[in-house]
Amino acid sequence: MRHPTETNHDETAHDETTQNEAAPNETGPIIAALTSMLACNDLPDPAPADPMPLLLAWFEDARKSERYEDFNAMTLATATPDGLPSARVVLCKAIEPETPALVFYTSYTSRKGEELEANPHAAAVFHWPHARRQARIEGRVRRTTAQESDAYFKTRPLLSRIGAAASRQSAAIASRRELIAEAVRTARRTMTGQQLKRPDNWGGYRIIPDRVELWSARTGRLHDRVLWTRSPEGTWSARRLSA
Repeated sequence: MRHPTETNHDETAHDETTQNEAAPNETGPIIAALTSMLACNDLPDPAPADPMPLLLAWFEDARKSERYEDFNAMTLATATPDGLPSARVVLCKAIEPETPALVFYTSYTSRKGEELEANPHAAAVFHWPHARRQARIEGRVRRTTAQESDAYFKTRPLLSRIGAAASRQSAAIASRRELIAEAVRTARRTMTGQQLKRPDNWGGYRIIPDRVELWSARTGRLHDRVLWTRSPEGTWSARRLSA
């Protein structure tokens, strides 16, 4: 009779063989899934020389998908001159591949506006879950012209124009009632024929990108990422990044 602590070498060998034989069955589908990732052309290989047309294509794809109430929502990060960051969501109103630039509008006297005036650099992020895509942009910021801001302001819904004129964005107020009362006064002036002009403290900004990173999600966290950096002369260089 065998002692309980004794090892049956035949049984051990059989167990190891069974484990080794099971491994190909387990890893086969994984290898197939990994190699299939090479067929995806969401981010072409080699990467295009200029990222802006591809960024615009992703932006338009999100619009046409009709999956989002605000397909153009982007997180905008700004910082003080001391480097203290803050972030919020704004709406990107245009992507200009030729400039290149991303355009958005806000109050110049808001927190983000004041930070951009003091430190004219920003970062922005788009996330489009329907396509498992993310885009990151970093660059310098400058105001749009007054004529451009005027033209865009006129296209906004009346209530949005009233809100922009009535609100001192980011400023402390005594109550919510105070803000609504000012909006009502602005609306009444508009209804009596007074033209509602763009407030001097409201207008557009352009982010002039120095860095653009496009990210396409893949299973197993083996995401596809390409980073483009732009030289002072305006030429782009691309590198693929590890997930």
